[in-house]
Amino acid sequence: MKTKRIVWFIALLPLFFTACKNANKEHNTDKTPAEQRIISLNGAITEIISDLGYAHQLVGRDATSVYPEYAKDSVKELGHPKSIGMEALLDLKPDMILAGKGDMGISNDLEKKLRDADIKFKVFDQEYSVEGTKKLIRSVADFVGADEPEKLIDRIDEDLAKVNTFDHKPKVLFIYARGAGTMMVAGKDTQMQSIIELAGGQNAVSEFKDFKPLTAEALVEADPDDFLLFDSGLESLGGKTGLLKVPGVAETKAGKNKAIIAMNGGLIANFGPRVGKAAAELNQLLSEYAE
Repeated sequence: MKTKRIVWFIALLPLFFTACKNANKEHNTDKTPAEQRIISLNGAITEIISDLGYAHQLVGRDATSVYPEYAKDSVKELGHPKSIGMEALLDLKPDMILAGKGDMGISNDLEKKLRDADIKFKVFDQEYSVEGTKKLIRSVADFVGADEPEKLIDRIDEDLAKVNTFDHKPKVLFIYARGAGTMMVAGKDTQMQSIIELAGGQNAVSEFKDFKPLTAEALVEADPDDFLLFDSGLESLGGKTGLLKVPGVAETKAGKNKAIIAMNGGLIANFGPRVGKAAAELNQLLSEYAE
């Protein structure tokens, strides 16, 4: 009889630990939304969480989450999403963790560990379009328990209504720069093409997808009406004067007219709640150089 009891006890152990694990998950998520400790590992998601009214529940962020200022100044930075480890996350005792996919997403190893952990966790797809941003806002709001995501969506539409149409769409070339030694141009299927088109322009490059190294020959062939850079990228080149010294730049229409636009990287690349604002501001800057 005693042997049978031991066998039954051993057989029931997996069920016991599963029940404990599920109980812990329920305990971790049994707080009200205002009590949750949140970690965001994506810049756009951090913006959404903050705009939904949950900024002060953020206890950790990735290096791309630099807006709003509260997140940048008051929330612990954990590094680039790909390099963040499990221990750093657990040290912050989060109730939920949100991350994105793709090049700016977390590592596969960390994702697997988080899916096995007793923490509410989700990886969100992000499509670099207006509808994709609206979908992301609603998904994040549902995950954190926010009630009014439509306010953010209405604001996007209000900002987009300020975008004016050009008689001739300007050809815009986006250059990603980290000093003269690292310069890439944005091709098709990039968020930079999407924001350029939302602002009423057209991408000056259509021959390739993603990003490719900048060459003088490609610059002259593209012959853009405007150059677009992150403000930090233009600064790394020494400002407009430094960009004009890059081989091929001065030979383009944009170079001859010094039509060089620099904008905040997070604003124009994140495709978060400010995507309409980014499009409207870029539209205004493009209009200053339009014929």
